[in-house]
Amino acid sequence: MKNRLRVLRAEREWSQADLAARLHVSRQTVNAIETGKYDPSLPLAFSIASLFNQPIEAIFEPSSNDSDDKPLPK
Repeated sequence: MKNRLRVLRAEREWSQADLAARLHVSRQTVNAIETGKYDPSLPLAFSIASLFNQPIEAIFEPSSNDSDDKPLPK
């Protein structure tokens, strides 16, 4: 999943540790989200959106691998 977390954090001049403290997660979690290695849980995504006062979809967007056209499992 693509995201704007690094940009939003940099605009506020926060380190990954600063953001992690505000979200009550580890710095490694912030790094993993920023690099696309980890998709946040829905509650964490809501916390991030609230912290930056933006809708979730303004921060996170599906990558080309996360197609909406995938069939649902039966």
